[in-house]
Amino acid sequence: MNDLIQLQLMDAQSAMDRAIDHCEAELTKIRAGKASAGMLDGIFVDYYGAATALSQVASINTPDARTIVIQPWEKSLLTVIEKAIQVANIGINPQNDGIVIRLVVPPLTEERRRDLVKKVKEEAERGRITVRNIRKDANTKIQKLKGEGVSDDEIKTGEAEVQKLTDA
Repeated sequence: MNDLIQLQLMDAQSAMDRAIDHCEAELTKIRAGKASAGMLDGIFVDYYGAATALSQVASINTPDARTIVIQPWEKSLLTVIEKAIQVANIGINPQNDGIVIRLVVPPLTEERRRDLVKKVKEEAERGRITVRNIRKDANTKIQKLKGEGVSDDEIKTGEAEVQKLTDA
C-alpha cells in the first residue's frame, strides 16, 4: 500500500482512538447510583489563587457504595471544597463536619434512571458522529491523493482500510 495512504490511515486511527477515549471518559462521569471518586473529576477549587483539581488538594475515598469522603490536606479548604461541589451541581449535597466532607449518593429514582439512559445515548451518539466525521475526512484526504500519482486500486484499498478502522 502507498506510504501516503498509510500515513492517512495512521492519522485516522489515532484520531478515532482519541475520540473513543474521550467518549469513555465522558461516560464514566455519569453518576449511576454507586459512589465513585471519578464523579468528582471535573471539580476544581481555588487553591492559593489557582484553579486546582479536587484530587490534588484532598484525599477522596469511598468507604461504602453510597458514600464519598473527602479529606482535605488543609482544614482551611473545607468550605472552599464544599462550595465548589455545590457550584458543580452534581446532584449531591455535601455535608461538612469540620474534619471531612461527606457526600451521600442518593438511590436512583425511575425518573433519574431515564435521564441517565438518555444522557448515555446522547454521549454514545456524539462519539459515533465524531468517528464518522473522522472516517469522512480520512476518505476525502485519500481521494485527494489521486492527483499525486496514487492508483484507483490503492485508493479503494485505503478506503476499505478506513472502513475497517471505523468498524473496529
